Amino acid sequence: MDDYVYLDNNATTRPLDSVVEAMLPLLRSEYANPSSVHRFGQYARHKVECAREQVAGLIDADPQEIIFTSGGSESINLAIRGTLAAMPAKRHVVTSAVEHAAVHRLVAQLAREGYRVDEIGVDREGRLDFAKLEDKLTEDTALLSIMHANNETGVIFDVERVCEIAARRGVRVHLDAVQSAGKVPVSVKEFPVHLLSLSAHKLHGPKGTGALFVRKRTRLVPLVVGGRQERSLRPGTENVPAIAGFGKAAEEASGQTTEQIESIRRLRDDFEARVRAAIPDAQIIGAQAERLCNTSNIGFERLQSEAILILLSERGVCASAGAACSSGSLEPSHVLKAMDIDPKVAHGAVRFSLSRFTTADEIDRTVDVLSMANERLSAVTV
Repeated sequence: MDDYVYLDNNATTRPLDSVVEAMLPLLRSEYANPSSVHRFGQYARHKVECAREQVAGLIDADPQEIIFTSGGSESINLAIRGTLAAMPAKRHVVTSAVEHAAVHRLVAQLAREGYRVDEIGVDREGRLDFAKLEDKLTEDTALLSIMHANNETGVIFDVERVCEIAARRGVRVHLDAVQSAGKVPVSVKEFPVHLLSLSAHKLHGPKGTGALFVRKRTRLVPLVVGGRQERSLRPGTENVPAIAGFGKAAEEASGQTTEQIESIRRLRDDFEARVRAAIPDAQIIGAQAERLCNTSNIGFERLQSEAILILLSERGVCASAGAACSSGSLEPSHVLKAMDIDPKVAHGAVRFSLSRFTTADEIDRTVDVLSMANERLSAVTV
């Protein structure tokens, strides 16, 4: 796969070599159950606890506030359903209209179960409507679940302002930091959230593991009943190799410099400028908002994202679209709909997401391939 230009890093990232090296011994020979009392088992327990400290360090948390899960989606479900079960008298949940599917589909299910759900809208740049947010929080609100950065556009929400509004109403806050952690500073000392979700494979760790930060004295009811692992909030034998890999990835992310992050931003900005120069009617979605340094969602007017992605893939460029196939027709994602993006643009929206491994040569190649794809598709578009 060395010939591919991989610009789909918001979907998953390449594990760091140091992450793989941390995992291999635990897959091959150091395989004991961390709940076992013998020395072999306690060695595995030590690896889990070291990783807990590393993940806690990424977000300035206490290690005892970190609960390991199978990934971001489970962390989100535990945060939301665990809160509702702990507060049965409260039947109201507030979120945004542009959340990841793990939240978006969950709250839709909660609405079918009889909960009252309010989704706060955004403007055309993807920025949250704070006036509406303040209006919707009530004494009956069990939880405000909000993302830090959008997975499709990279637009970053003002979490400190969100928390200020929630605090005035006495409402618990859950932050989905799956896309932001490792790309921008995330500190639970600066963000007074009660719960925060993380996923290893978004920051160059392995798939299949994540974490939920649970601030001290925040009561949750577990989704699964079983053993006493993870403070009984996530019972079941821990995935020790993946957790160790997560810990290493978190440690590496904590050590990133401002210059490393800015180098990714410069590549992204150069990419966008060159695409706009080559394809003048291309639109950068969310361009006026604060965004993650690595994310670029570009709408190609009157084209179909699926067709663009096929041509890109045929020439070794990996990207993705915020669109799903439904009943045989492509529909723009709920995120682009909530932003009120012109359907002619939204249907041709493609997300390019860079990483620390992205090179200037790969950006050159992607711009050339995109220009070719635009010419070919525009020639056959009526």
